[in-house]
Amino acid sequence: MKYMKLGSKPDTFYTEEAVRSVMSDVPADLIILVNNTKYLLHKFPLLLKCGLLQRLWSDTGNNETGQSIPIALHDIPGGEEAFELCAKFCYGISINLSAHNFVPAISAAKFLRMTESVAKGNFTAKLESFFESCILQGWKDSIVTLQTVWRQSGWSDEHRIVQPCLNSVIEKILVHHSQVAWSYTYTRPGYPKKQQRTSAPKDWWTEDVSELHLDLFRSIISTVRSTKKLPAGLIGEALHVYACKHLPSLQEIREHVQSSSARTDHTLSQHRRALESIVSMIPTEPGSVSGSFLFRLLKVANYVGVSPSVKAELVRRSGRQMDEATADDLIVPSPTDPQSHDIGTVEAVLENFLVQFRRQEENERMMVSMAKVGKTFDSYLQTIARDVALPVSKFIQLAESLPEIARQEHDQLYQAINSYLEEHPEMSKADRKKLCRLIDCRKLSPETRADAIANEYMPLRAIVKLLFFEQERISGASSSKAAYAIPSGNEILSAGVAQGDRKKTREEPEGRHRPKETPSPSEAKKVKDRNEKTSGIGGKHKTM
Repeated sequence: MKYMKLGSKPDTFYTEEAVRSVMSDVPADLIILVNNTKYLLHKFPLLLKCGLLQRLWSDTGNNETGQSIPIALHDIPGGEEAFELCAKFCYGISINLSAHNFVPAISAAKFLRMTESVAKGNFTAKLESFFESCILQGWKDSIVTLQTVWRQSGWSDEHRIVQPCLNSVIEKILVHHSQVAWSYTYTRPGYPKKQQRTSAPKDWWTEDVSELHLDLFRSIISTVRSTKKLPAGLIGEALHVYACKHLPSLQEIREHVQSSSARTDHTLSQHRRALESIVSMIPTEPGSVSGSFLFRLLKVANYVGVSPSVKAELVRRSGRQMDEATADDLIVPSPTDPQSHDIGTVEAVLENFLVQFRRQEENERMMVSMAKVGKTFDSYLQTIARDVALPVSKFIQLAESLPEIARQEHDQLYQAINSYLEEHPEMSKADRKKLCRLIDCRKLSPETRADAIANEYMPLRAIVKLLFFEQERISGASSSKAAYAIPSGNEILSAGVAQGDRKKTREEPEGRHRPKETPSPSEAKKVKDRNEKTSGIGGKHKTM
């Protein structure tokens, strides 16, 4: 940051009985009122340098009456602090100017008409020189000036400050990162200290720019994108940094949902506007932002209530990059109840992914993406299976929404179904059977099959099928006989019967429907023969 010192006299301003004055042997003859502060000052030197005070003094008739009539300056930009900078300049008192106080100083100086036509070497000319030679040449100077001018007047650029600062910032962003020689803010975890760096990181500018007001940030990003000199991923990183600073975290969303008093219309409106702007600025190039970032925006969108078109765009983009998501990314909380899940949004994202998959020619990359989505979605099912309010029909619908090609194995699907069975012990026997028919026993690992056979929540018919499949698998794999102690078919069936007997004698939780009878080995054989005809066990598609 650069500074400019003006004046050489010591600061002799003081406060006495709520009145600001300056030490002098000459009695005060000028009364200035600024908001709630009264100033006792001197016509000279103030009138010599302030064209507005000259006119106001003349208009009040002070020259004729000889009495000091107060001059009110309640609408001076920058208030008392800015007025005192101008007053001290008139007295020749030492003042330090920087980007932090430049905007209020030049605003007040122009308001008081401290121009060259009033006095040579006046305050406005010196401030404009400082702006050109120092502020526009520095990175942080321009950023801080933009922050202060926006807080004071927004887009009103009557002093022609905003656009030159924006141009200066954009020009420096487009400089190659190896040539960055000015200071900047960069607080990424694990990034080496300045003395250990050989050059600035490519995204060196993103943190400082993210501190600006949304309209200024959007103007910078739009201009930089239009030059096409920076990769789309760098623009995406800037959007990510801005979102982290200006959008609520998932923890904040949960707290706000639980406490309605913390959720104000003004805050929601600000977050909604920021989110919709960020979505509109995301580059169209694939991979410009991560899938996890898109899902985070989707969760915030649910909370702040964005327009349907913006949410649809987020759903579409998230679907395009669903293979990058994790199971946690898919957990979209309900906007009204943080303990429940917005399943509809996830269904819409999956449908967009599947539409994209169907449109593209099947290739190795798409198959890999489908397999990733399959594993992620089954992990997601394991999480929502613990929702006691989730109907079994909805759970089955979700599980079936994923095409068979996405599941190379059914271990995770079995874990999700097992979690649902554990959390919903009151399920009917018919619903248990429907649920377990989703599992293809051919796609279970030996360890998972063993767990399923011993699972007290599984329907007995499903266990019998697993036992027969295991017997057939072992019998058909002669090379495996030496490696395993293989039980006979009767032993497997006896194990199933014994398990059924144990379940019958075990005290059942209230409301849980369990099989009333355990089939004998001969009955089980009949079940097997019948199922081979109807469901194709041993054929092309074996399901439970």
